[in-house]
Amino acid sequence: MTLFVALAAVFAVIFLLIWRSHALRARRAEYIRHYVLPKGLYAKLTTRHPALTRKECELVAQGLRQFFLCYLMSGRQHVSMPSQIADDLWHEFILYTKNYDHFCRLAFGKFLHHTPAAVLSGGQATSNAGLRRAWTWACRDENIDPKAATRLPLLFALDGKLGVANGFHYVPDCSGVARSGESGGGGSVHCGGSFSDSGVDGSTAGFCDDCGGSSSDGGDGGGGCGGGD
Repeated sequence: MTLFVALAAVFAVIFLLIWRSHALRARRAEYIRHYVLPKGLYAKLTTRHPALTRKECELVAQGLRQFFLCYLMSGRQHVSMPSQIADDLWHEFILYTKNYDHFCRLAFGKFLHHTPAAVLSGGQATSNAGLRRAWTWACRDENIDPKAATRLPLLFALDGKLGVANGFHYVPDCSGVARSGESGGGGSVHCGGSFSDSGVDGSTAGFCDDCGGSSSDGGDGGGGCGGGD
């Protein structure tokens, strides 16, 4: 009987810890989704991209929030930034030092460092894994199958949608798409299907790590910047 009570107590504690972790992650996700960026941030963004309308600035902000959600939902592992224009907004946000620090503490429980936007490339294992995580969780945020996407999640669609010069333009399916020179904004065209292909760096690390379930927010994740401390 004593053993039964002890086991029951252990399972109760484990259940409570798991529940608290999921509840914390849910609160943080809601905070990120509804966070209002500091005043003046869109004006800073339009100095880099003068053609942007207010509505387009808000779309970029929505994409940046999705990036932050990818970091949170991945268990705060390294997540790489796939959008040049969202990266520009992120950089401007960081310059609002107090606001950004406060946001990070409430959204993640720690500071999220910045690194520039990136694309899959040979010899960049950490960055590539971070991009695959970003793809996986951005797809899951919009109920897209990351293994067989028929459309792009916002974070990966932004540069192409807004015609960002030298941005990172994506299509969901690689079939018949040239790897460069087909973007109206002057950037190369990249494929969502590449994230499940080990041909780039001999690995698919970070891709669909946990497609069968949810990741805990309690993990401290891998090191590095741009998606991990």
